[in-house]
Formats: sequence, structure tokens, C-alpha cells
Amino acid sequence: MSNQGRPENKAQSTYELHLSPTRRGLLQFMILAAALGSGPPAALAAEPLRIAAAADLQPVLPSILADFSRQTGIAAEASYQSSATLTLQIENGAGFDLFLSADTSFPQRLIAAGLAQQQAPVIYAQGTLVLWARKDAPLLASRPISLECLHSPALHTLAIANPEHAPYGRAARAALTSLGLLPALTPKLVTAENIAQAAQFASTGNADAGLISLTSAIALGTQGVYVAVPASAYPPILQGAVLLKRAAPSARRFLDYLATPAVRQTLAKRGLAVPSSP
Repeated sequence: MSNQGRPENKAQSTYELHLSPTRRGLLQFMILAAALGSGPPAALAAEPLRIAAAADLQPVLPSILADFSRQTGIAAEASYQSSATLTLQIENGAGFDLFLSADTSFPQRLIAAGLAQQQAPVIYAQGTLVLWARKDAPLLASRPISLECLHSPALHTLAIANPEHAPYGRAARAALTSLGLLPALTPKLVTAENIAQAAQFASTGNADAGLISLTSAIALGTQGVYVAVPASAYPPILQGAVLLKRAAPSARRFLDYLATPAVRQTLAKRGLAVPSSP
């Protein structure tokens, strides 16, 4: 049997020698593809779904994306920044399919600029602002965590996200204004680029406490303690999504996936409530 195969192999080798390097490479690729079968599934071979995601989603979204990919075969990846930073990137041509903002104003800005497929953002979740501090923070030496800590002389620094860039930063400033504390606390504010960095400042001791998202507080686990800021103290943090002009069909599929009961339950467990308005 082996002797019968040799002339064929020799002829094939002779044929390949007369091919140009480019054609020889193509032939070798075709032979390899035939040996491996039909190759990777089309969904996995295609360009991945690219999502611009607000920083408060960083503790929440990776596992949801992984589940989505397992169920659909659609590869997906996210870039986490403040909503303002992501909006600027999209305006400058960044190749995202879907924008998951921490508010509705930035998606509306993209709609007005003609960069989105929709006429209004889809509200996919509602965020919650909390006051968070490390368990060993001097601020908590003589009292449990409460909003009264904002009046404490032991509070020297308070981390918030940049109100100009981050919806949670705007909510923090609105809450301090509503509580009558903004003038006294302004010199103590440590301003972070986004809510994830504000949580990092508080958790590493670079700030005595932080006004951060509930998603960040839950992700920090037993490292610290927190108390919710009254919802009446700041405008609702309605988080809006928008399909961008270049969006592949998989973007709509993922947006629909976010609205499924199982995913909404996951979001709620990690700090993002079912939106109170459509």
C-alpha cells in the first residue's frame, strides 16, 4: 500500500515546486483546511461584537458576556470607561457596535449627532449611589456606616467620580447639594476619572470614603461597608443603551439578551435594578 502512495506524493511535490510562493502557500492552506474539516464556526470566525460600557458595569458585565457567547457562539468584548470618554471616542470614529451608558444624556448626544440607529435610548438598568468605606477606616472607629459619617471630623477625603464625565459623579454632586453638604465637603473631594477609579481610591485608602455605585460596593465584598444614599437626594440613574450606526445584528441580539429575566436577575443581584421607567 505504501509503494502505491509514493508516485502520487512525488507528483504532488513536483507540482508544488513549479508554483509561485503565493500559490504554493494557498495550496497548502487549502490542503490543511480540508484536513481539518469545515473550519471554525462562522460566528466565532467573525469580528467580535464590540461594546462601549460605562465603568460601573466593569464588575458586572464580563460574566454576562461570557454566558452570552456560550449560548450564541458570538464573541463579544467590552471597553470600560466613563460614559463621557466613550462618547468622545465614538464621535471620533471608534468602531463600537453598542454603547451601554450610565445615563441617557450621552446616548441622546450620539443620536442627535446621527451616530446611532435608534431615536431614543433603551433603558436597560437603574443604578444606585452608596456611601462606602473600608471596615478599618478611622472614620468608622466610633460609629457604624451612615450618612452621618459625612459630617464627621474624621472624614478628610471623599472620593467621587468626575461630575463632568461620569453620571455617578453627577449623582454624587447632586446628593451632596441636596443634603446641604457640598460647600463643606468640596475641599475634601477627591475626583476620579470614573466610578471604578473612585471605588479604587476608597478601597486603597487614598480616600477615607467614597460615593460610589452599588455595583462597585458589592464587588468589593467584605472589604468595606456601605449605606445607600436616599434616592430622593439625586435624579434617577437611568442607564441607557444605543445601537451605533455600524452595529452588526449581534448587537441587537445582545441588547435583547440584557432584557431577559435571567440577565435582569443577575444585574439586580450585582447592584443594577430593573428600570422603573421604559
